[in-house]
Amino acid sequence: MLYKKPRAAILGVALLIAGPLCSQQDTAPNPLDVVPDKMPFDVPYGAPISLERSTAVINAAVAEAKKRDWKMNIAVVDWSGNLVAFQRMDGAQLASIQVAEHKARVAATFRRETKVFESGIQTSTLTYLLTLDGIIASRGGIPLVEKGTIIGAIGCSGGASSQDEAVCKTGAAVIK
Repeated sequence: MLYKKPRAAILGVALLIAGPLCSQQDTAPNPLDVVPDKMPFDVPYGAPISLERSTAVINAAVAEAKKRDWKMNIAVVDWSGNLVAFQRMDGAQLASIQVAEHKARVAATFRRETKVFESGIQTSTLTYLLTLDGIIASRGGIPLVEKGTIIGAIGCSGGASSQDEAVCKTGAAVIK
C-alpha cells in the first residue's frame, strides 16, 4: 500500500521552497522598468562607407596591430552590416574571421559598440541580451560615425577582447 502524505504537508514544503524565491523577486527593482526620456543609441544612418575609406580604416588598424605584434582579422561593414572590406593578417586565428565580421555587423546594425553588450551581461542584470538574435557580447566592434551618422562599423578579432578593441579604436579614429 502506498503511503500518501497529507496535502497540507506538501503545500507547506512548497511554500518553504517558493517563499524565499518569491520574496527576493518582489523586492529587487528591475532596471528595465526605467523609461528613458530619449531613445538610447539613436544615431541615424548616413551614406554607406566606400571601399576606399574602408581600406584606410583597415590599414590604420593593421598598423596598430603590427606595432604591438598582434595578429588580427579586421572587417569593415557598411551601415546595413554588409561586408565592404576584410583583411586577415598573417598567422591570425582562422576562427576569428567570422567573429570579426560578426562584431562589425552587430556594431552597425545595433548602432553601438559591442562592449555595451559585454558590459550588460557581465556587470549588470541585463542577461535578456542573450535572447536577442545576432548579439555578440565581446569587445571589438565599433560603429564608424561621421558627421553624426553611422556609415559603417569595424570589427576586430584574434586577440583578447581588450586587444581587439584597441585595434578597432585606432581604425575607427580614421573616420571623423
